[in-house]
Amino acid sequence: MDLSNNKFTGDLPKSFGSLTNLTELFLENNNFTGSVIYLAELPLNYLNLEGNHFSGRIPRQFQSIPNLWFWGNRFDTAAMYPPWNFPLDNVPHEQNISSPPSSQQSAMVDYPSSEASETKKKKLSPLRISYVVVGVALVAVCVAVVFAIHIKRSNAKRLRSLGSSNSTLHSHPISPSIDLSTAAQTASPPFLEISSPFNLVPRRNPPVLLTNTEKTSRRKSFAGENKFAMNSKVYTVAELQLATNSFSEENHLGEGSLGPVYKAEFPNGQFFAVKVINMVSLSFDEEEKFMDVIQMASQLRHPNIVRLIGYCVEHGQHLVVYEYVRNLSLDDALHSEVFKPLSWGLRLRIALGIAQALDYLHSTFSPPASHSNIKAANILLDDELMPHVCDCGLSILRPLTSNSVKTKASEIAIRNTGYIAPEHGQPGSDNTKSDVYAFGVLLLELLTARRPCDSSRPRDEQSLVEWASIRLHDNESLQQMVDPGIRRTFPPRFLSGYADIVSLCIQPEKEFRPPMSEIVESLTRLSQKMGMTKSNASIDGAEVEPLFDRSFRSTQTCFGSSPAASLSIDGT
Repeated sequence: MDLSNNKFTGDLPKSFGSLTNLTELFLENNNFTGSVIYLAELPLNYLNLEGNHFSGRIPRQFQSIPNLWFWGNRFDTAAMYPPWNFPLDNVPHEQNISSPPSSQQSAMVDYPSSEASETKKKKLSPLRISYVVVGVALVAVCVAVVFAIHIKRSNAKRLRSLGSSNSTLHSHPISPSIDLSTAAQTASPPFLEISSPFNLVPRRNPPVLLTNTEKTSRRKSFAGENKFAMNSKVYTVAELQLATNSFSEENHLGEGSLGPVYKAEFPNGQFFAVKVINMVSLSFDEEEKFMDVIQMASQLRHPNIVRLIGYCVEHGQHLVVYEYVRNLSLDDALHSEVFKPLSWGLRLRIALGIAQALDYLHSTFSPPASHSNIKAANILLDDELMPHVCDCGLSILRPLTSNSVKTKASEIAIRNTGYIAPEHGQPGSDNTKSDVYAFGVLLLELLTARRPCDSSRPRDEQSLVEWASIRLHDNESLQQMVDPGIRRTFPPRFLSGYADIVSLCIQPEKEFRPPMSEIVESLTRLSQKMGMTKSNASIDGAEVEPLFDRSFRSTQTCFGSSPAASLSIDGT
């Protein structure tokens, strides 16, 4: 788990102590306080606590952690510390940045004596001091010249941007709802053809002028200097407030790691989903980063990706408007007892749709775009149970969110550790390979209907990947892994090919994971081998019908509402 560089504050939650499968934890460069005793019993191989304000004792159990960093905190410096034979000899003197120098032995560092500092001061002759003064003056002059040139160029760009027009894209109506009895027939075959990814490459267009934003804040003028024109509409706060009934509780759809999501109904009858991103006060560069993320997301055009319709940057508010995908998330469909189990054919079709969306992200843009937060809660199912991946590209905004949002994000991150690739947080990690790993976990979730990390199960079954890895290539064990609700609804001989795909995706070494393009081909071949035609629909029998609410299945022809929220985006 990597929570580094996020400006988190406060004590560590007690819930960290329940992460009994956690082997890597990176908390460096935050503002955590209090004790680290909740981490003492975890089977950690990597632990980085640097650059925080932790205090108290250093647990004796930490001596068994192979890779440990905890300099720059406020651990006890009293006698008899540290509590074990701690190697202080090789610790750099400048590491302890959180507490002042002390003559006492520290749990982290020894300081150079004041006599040594006085000796260094005496070595500075008047001639050397004059050299230093002249050098500083020259540097100051150079900085002033460079700053003046930068200001002049920025003003010129701002003047040029005033001549550009605001590029907006009018919202398109939602397609009319279909008769779900027809949807059940359409969904009956275990596979429906999903169109290939579009070969969309962003084109350079004239810059965009955000007039609404410029009226409220001068520093928002950077939006007029974007590399590409926005393929999205610019909304005002007033428009979104009216459409969401002042962001009322009745319009609240869900809560994610970036903020809440609301259903919005506009005067023309259109429905959209509005994500409120609660951010700290942003600098100019951070505002530009936000607009770069919106610009990238506005380019995405794929049938299995939730489309970004527009955005709002006004009065310090940051909101994103998406198309409204009705019904429920894949997480609800797999884990809620309210709904009937998805048939094997539908699960395979959903997996293929998600794979095609990720392949589109990885192969369309240069450098490749990644999702970085693939999980069942971020997959929405429409009326026809087709998957739509949401929150593409937004995970990069997490460090810019407010502390209250980060606290919520840390709780969500704890629940979703099962999707995180082993190399996460390491320098130079490839996020596309991390997407492949998370997709492999999602394939296991579709197969077993188990959560990726479930502390309610026995210890050796809490991690889905660890539990499943040793069973994927044993036919008898593989059959027992299948969700009991669909175990006898299709021939088990088709499981081995699926297990091979899963095994490649969850390889611990990222170099051995295949690209998403190969995974799409493998899933397509697997579907074809199963004879995806209506004449073979009897494989799944009655189990291929959509997941109707059990209590209304015999009398209703519409979906029951999700217990959470149909658009509960419990991710980004």
